[in-house]
Amino acid sequence: MQKIIIATNNDKKLNEIKSLMHMSNINFCSLSDLNIDSCPEPFDTFIENALAKARHASKNTGLPAIADDSGICVDALEGKPGIRSARYASLTATDKENITKLLENLNGETNRKAHFYCSMVFVRHYLDPEPLITEGIWAGEILKSPQGSNGFGYDSIFLDFKTEKSSAELALDIKNRISHRAQALQKLTHKLKMIYD
Repeated sequence: MQKIIIATNNDKKLNEIKSLMHMSNINFCSLSDLNIDSCPEPFDTFIENALAKARHASKNTGLPAIADDSGICVDALEGKPGIRSARYASLTATDKENITKLLENLNGETNRKAHFYCSMVFVRHYLDPEPLITEGIWAGEILKSPQGSNGFGYDSIFLDFKTEKSSAELALDIKNRISHRAQALQKLTHKLKMIYD
């Protein structure tokens, strides 16, 4: 059975990725499973950060690696928080602190359009010259206050246009069909099946 490392120490993200990648012939593990530290994310684009994380994980394990970089991009804030979504309020910010800062920065703003973006990268080895790269975009808008208790990150203040519910109010099976990460993973899974099936 092929082993692939998912370059994250975020258990919620790891479980989401594992549940979306329906590949019974692959054993997925995380950085924390192998006691490997997370990689710095020094770049200004999602793709570059995801690629850096995938190469870091592969180099330190000798395994093929999957990494993503994702975040929420708000039109009125010129795409912020963007790549700094997880550390918007501070380097050690909680989800609640990030949400509070975003809502404060949008106070009085009528344009609340936003989208989640995900860049997903797979490398066969850390020097792979042909990484597989996919993306997903999930359009919606920012609510004025949190709604729902599912999910993580900005889910409770992101209103999905199609369902008219916050991401945190969606049943997991619905979110796993329409989210930015789901879209990117569906495309990546299709490509991986050509390699590993």
